Amino acid sequence: MGKHQLGEFEEVVMLTVAILTNEAYGFAIIEEMEKRLNRKVSIGALQTVLRRLEKKGYLSSEMGEATAVRGGKRKRFFHLTSAGKNILQETKEQRLGLWNAVPEFVVKFNKTSKVFKTLEVSN
Repeated sequence: MGKHQLGEFEEVVMLTVAILTNEAYGFAIIEEMEKRLNRKVSIGALQTVLRRLEKKGYLSSEMGEATAVRGGKRKRFFHLTSAGKNILQETKEQRLGLWNAVPEFVVKFNKTSKVFKTLEVSN
């Protein structure tokens, strides 16, 4: 395991920035995350993580052009850096290593007790 690790929310934010490529700005990131993960994301939490990831060198940002739609305000666009791409790859490999170590299993739903049961599948 590398010396740097990503928190779950940091990882999700970076993956979303990667998905959005050149259109990754605050509102678009929130919208994409909420759509894909079906969970609410606050602008404050997002801004805190974006600043932290920039400080760590995993993201860079640049200001876009002012638009009339936004009342002359400019958007800050975020991009993965080389270090950001590397940490995402490292994180993916760690996660896959863990998933690959889990024995095959089947989750079965017991309708009467509404309890999930995990049954190991023999090869």
